[in-house]
Amino acid sequence: MIVVAGEALIDLVPQGTGSPSGGAASPSGGASQSGSLPALAPRLGGGPYNTAVALGRLGSPTAFCSRVSLDAFGEALLAGLRAADVDVSYVQRGAEPTTLAVASVGADGSAGYSFYVDGTADRLFAVPRRIPDSVRALSFGTCSLVLEPGASAYEELLRREAARGVFTALDPNIRAVLIPDADAYRARFKNWLPSVALLKVSEEDARWLGGTPEEWLASGPVAVVVTRGGDGLSVFTRDGGEVCVPGVPVDVVDTIGAGDTVNAALLHGLAARGALSAHAVAGLGVDAWAEVLRFAARAAAITCSRAGAEPPYARELGEDGGFAD
Repeated sequence: MIVVAGEALIDLVPQGTGSPSGGAASPSGGASQSGSLPALAPRLGGGPYNTAVALGRLGSPTAFCSRVSLDAFGEALLAGLRAADVDVSYVQRGAEPTTLAVASVGADGSAGYSFYVDGTADRLFAVPRRIPDSVRALSFGTCSLVLEPGASAYEELLRREAARGVFTALDPNIRAVLIPDADAYRARFKNWLPSVALLKVSEEDARWLGGTPEEWLASGPVAVVVTRGGDGLSVFTRDGGEVCVPGVPVDVVDTIGAGDTVNAALLHGLAARGALSAHAVAGLGVDAWAEVLRFAARAAAITCSRAGAEPPYARELGEDGGFAD
């Protein structure tokens, strides 16, 4: 089983023009006015949440480890996990509200976010006493590694499980608006690397972090995957190897959840090859990496072709799980 640890939240995604509540009515109940804000539709989201859902849809046995609100949004988030066959037995619950992320979508489909995080349930995540021996990999990332006190709890879980040999994956998925001290975060990121087996970053994340794959590999990971949007993705390995694949052409609706889909596809592809260990990943050849990366590119393209974080199901990628060309 793969466990994904981190936040679940609600993305408020613009839906054309109209009131933020949706539809043609204004917030006061009257007719909408010219120049009003676009309607915002609530979508289930959060980087780790999207990764868990994508893994479940691909058919990987998956569990989600987080703290989720008891409010209506929290119930909807749990229902979305169950619909994807994701185990929710590691989910903690709290009376605090659900985190909200307001998305803005550019003309090219790229997404930006502002967040409402004060006093929300996921910030109070506590380290679980034990993760079963059947867990083969743990995936971390995004807001959960920024917002205290939960960030320290997730960090403790990362270090503890890596120390006992669990394969760990990290996607920092930088949300700079949430990071009050960039230098302190960059230093903390470097301190995570000895406990990380697989690191995935976007080109934008890499520029913000100010490092290179070679530097990060020297600190701990056995592989670093860098995504370049429509231009594809690359993997760098400790032996100096580099494998690149192009992106898959698609009419982009938005990029929400694309990187999270890549996370899931990478873990799913490695699991399919029995490679959820540092030793096994280090032994993957060029052809195997190219297959995994092409699979991830195709999965991400499908997510980009529809609104919001809607990762693909295995059947959309072919009966073989999407590895054949």
